[in-house]
This record gives sequence, C-alpha cells and structure tokens, in this order.
Amino acid sequence: MADEQREKQTATEQVTSEIFTAANVVSFVRLLLVPVYLWLLLAGCNLAATLVFAAAAASDFIDGQLARRTHTVSRLGQILDPAVDRILMVTGVLGVFLVGRIPLWVIVLVVLRDAYLLIGGAWLLSRYHLRVPVVYPGKFATTFLFVGFAGLLLNCPLIPGLGWCDLSWLPGFNGADVSWGIWFVYAGLVLSLGVTVYYSVTAARALAAELARERRASSEDSQTHGAA
Repeated sequence: MADEQREKQTATEQVTSEIFTAANVVSFVRLLLVPVYLWLLLAGCNLAATLVFAAAAASDFIDGQLARRTHTVSRLGQILDPAVDRILMVTGVLGVFLVGRIPLWVIVLVVLRDAYLLIGGAWLLSRYHLRVPVVYPGKFATTFLFVGFAGLLLNCPLIPGLGWCDLSWLPGFNGADVSWGIWFVYAGLVLSLGVTVYYSVTAARALAAELARERRASSEDSQTHGAA
C-alpha cells in the first residue's frame, strides 16, 4: 500500500533533487521573515509585525502552486514547505502569547501538535522513507490559525465576548472584549486536531504495510538461503 502510494505520487509529480527552484526560494524567503516578525513584535511595532507575519503566511499558497505549475516539485521542497509552516505557526502563536493576547494552553497545544508532526514525520521519512501527503483540510486549518494570529496581533477591532463563563483562559467565551481573530484560532485548532488524527491513522497504516512488506522480504530471503 505504501509502495503504491509512492508510485502514484511519483507518476503524478516528477520529484527532482534541485535545491534552488522558484518554489524553494519562496520557502526560504518565508523562513527569513520569521526572525523579522519576532524582532518587529518585540520592538513594539505591532502593525509592521502583523504585515510581515501576514505576508509570510499568505505566501504559503505561492510556493506550492509554483512547484506544481512549473513542474519543479523537489525533495527539499516536500520537507521545507511543511517545516516552514510549522516554524511560522509556532513563532506566530508564541508572539501572540508574548503580547498577552492568548492563553498559555493554546501555545502548548500548538507547539505539542507541531512537534509531534515534525518528529513523527522526520522519523518515518528517515527510517522507512514514508511521507504522509499534506491534505487540503490541513492547509485550511493552517490558514485559519494564521488569520487568527494576525487578527490577535492587530488587536482591532475588538468585539464583546459571549459571556458564557467567567474563565479568563477562555477568551471569547467569557464576557471580556476580544479580537475577532480568536474565533479563527479556535476554528483552526479544532480542524488541525482532526487533521492530526487523520495523519496519525494514515501514517500507522502506511507503516504497518511497510513492516509487512519487510517481513515478507525477509522471509523470502530466508527461504532462498535455506534452499541454497
């Protein structure tokens, strides 16, 4: 099953070993914008930090489209693009937390989820040469989170909370005024958790198929040597 998946992907996308493709250059630029965003934020330039973060987040669509439309999908790009998304996601939520506009549990959830995907994906790729393809719901989740973080950075306009509780760690559900961006963050969190479950199940199935293939190959080798 894993072999069929890889063959199907290779047939539809001619993966190259090139490094300096147009798509990879865009990904590198997005990566360079991360420290710029953090520096502007810590320097108190909220509007400039928001614009830089928004530019880095919005360009996520560009590198993927460039790779596909120019037929330059690369092995580096397959790793770099989602890695930059994860780095931007973590620094984005960290920045919003540093300015005190999001509770700690959100940053913990985002960081743990992204660490799980990064470490798990790297292990599968290095150990079994398996890569779980990115699905569009995951891109939507990332977009919701990026928009939400940008809204929280801008912190304007503020809207009344729902007043359903008095818990300070649930902005939007309590009665305090909050940025509209918090609702995009909540939507992104829910969707991203669902996508994480999908990735986990897909990876587990691909790994099980790969292990079964290895066992069959080992068994066939043992029988061949035994017969010899």
